[in-house]
Amino acid sequence: MAPNDTNDINRRTLLTYAGSAAAAVTVAGCTGDGNGGNGGNGNGDGNGDGNGDDEPFEIGVTMGQMDSGLDPQDHAETNTEIVVGQVYEGLLDRDKVGEIIEGLATDWERGDGNSVTFTLRETNFHNGDPLTAEDVKFSIERIEFEDVGIASPQAGDLGSVEEVEAGDGEVTVTFSGFNPIAFQLFATNGEIMQQSWVEENSRDYINQNTNGTGPFQVTEYDSGNEVVYEPYNDYWDGEPEVDELTMASSSESSTRVNRLLAEETDIVTNVPPNEVSRIEEEDVATVESVPSARIIFLQMRYDVEPFSSQEFRQAMNYAVDVESIIENVLNGFGEITSQPTLPEHVGYNPDLDPYPYDPEEAERLVDESGHADVEITLETPIGRYLRDVEIAQAAADQIDQLSNVSCELEQREFSSLVQDITTGDIEDKPHFNLLGWGNGEFDGSQTIGPLMTTGGSLTILENEELDQLMTDAENATDSDDRVEILQEANELAHELAPWVFLHQQFSVYGVSNKIEWEPRSDEFIDPDTATRQ
Repeated sequence: MAPNDTNDINRRTLLTYAGSAAAAVTVAGCTGDGNGGNGGNGNGDGNGDGNGDDEPFEIGVTMGQMDSGLDPQDHAETNTEIVVGQVYEGLLDRDKVGEIIEGLATDWERGDGNSVTFTLRETNFHNGDPLTAEDVKFSIERIEFEDVGIASPQAGDLGSVEEVEAGDGEVTVTFSGFNPIAFQLFATNGEIMQQSWVEENSRDYINQNTNGTGPFQVTEYDSGNEVVYEPYNDYWDGEPEVDELTMASSSESSTRVNRLLAEETDIVTNVPPNEVSRIEEEDVATVESVPSARIIFLQMRYDVEPFSSQEFRQAMNYAVDVESIIENVLNGFGEITSQPTLPEHVGYNPDLDPYPYDPEEAERLVDESGHADVEITLETPIGRYLRDVEIAQAAADQIDQLSNVSCELEQREFSSLVQDITTGDIEDKPHFNLLGWGNGEFDGSQTIGPLMTTGGSLTILENEELDQLMTDAENATDSDDRVEILQEANELAHELAPWVFLHQQFSVYGVSNKIEWEPRSDEFIDPDTATRQ
């Protein structure tokens, strides 16, 4: 599924890096003020430079893929979150340096035991109806409880919710355990919808129309192609400076760059390393890169041969030369990983080394697994992640070079592949595929939980020991104890090898010189913070 302004910008965001990792890294030869944001004027009145401020301020964003629908609670992908996150908001938010700030709640506190309480602000949905505690209660339950309406792929993203109570201007959430990161979760997840609007409309209608509380509202929706927005004039945090926002996509990176250089769009995502120099040579745009909160990996389903063998899964890790991929495919835009938790995240285990490239050891483990001469297929999305097809092709070729494994590559549109990945039934999931996961909470539990535990919404693994460690982490009241538990879970995940551990992705953007906008580490794109250049 993710992206950093100053504290007075209360927008629907995902968590950013703290400290120095939050700063956008400007690629050599490109401009940037390096101040980490727009000085708090994201919703201001322009920069007063006289560069056509009387003209409509229109921004275009071109991504690698579009959304899978406009229901903010029925997806698990960052590109969909970028599209719907312009319209819908959660109870809490984060500023550009990752601090928790107000969203639709103006106050939040822990109660006795396992509960937390949120005090709601007075604001309206885009249809003019007021936000109520019942709307918040309904939204949380729709995410966490399947019997409320949908089997949301976000189930568990708010913790182990046991009960939600609506009071007079406040909502209390009770968890089955302590939930040590309750507020971190609500600062990243849990967008709020109007109960009556959801109940009165069909699922298809909700996926093609919007009714949120955020800074923008949708005016045109061409599914899979383009979304057009206008500012919501009565937004509680002030109307955005942007007069019209258009989001579109192209899976071909060269097409995205061409559109940027032709001044047909203002922000493009996933600029590949081989296109950086082309942008730098022009005077219409710059290139900016920031280390992201996303990990890239090849996941293997534990319940199907040959991936049911731990030895075979480990063999796949030894078979892939990740350092070579980072150097030759990504031109250095990546960092090798050894575990599901990134170094900036809570629970990272610094004692784990990445699997070395060792094809002889890979072949030995394949023989030991009993699956010699097996034929496998690696499925990859097209254009969703930075050089995803090229990464997958390199990995598949390296695996195929083993004397006792044959590996082919299958390219798929991300919208199709993600439907299989997010299905509630593991039997419908791909056997072997490339995937990226953005951790907006910067906490190891929010990667291991959904992707590697038995009850995880996107899991491809079942292991009782790992399940117990994550249960222990969820109920730990001492932060140091919790870190140790998560580090142990990462060590076990490394040994179980449900993934071929690849790299931490860098977010590389092309940005028009016409606008002032800083990228975020969490991959969320926030045009409401943009100003005229």
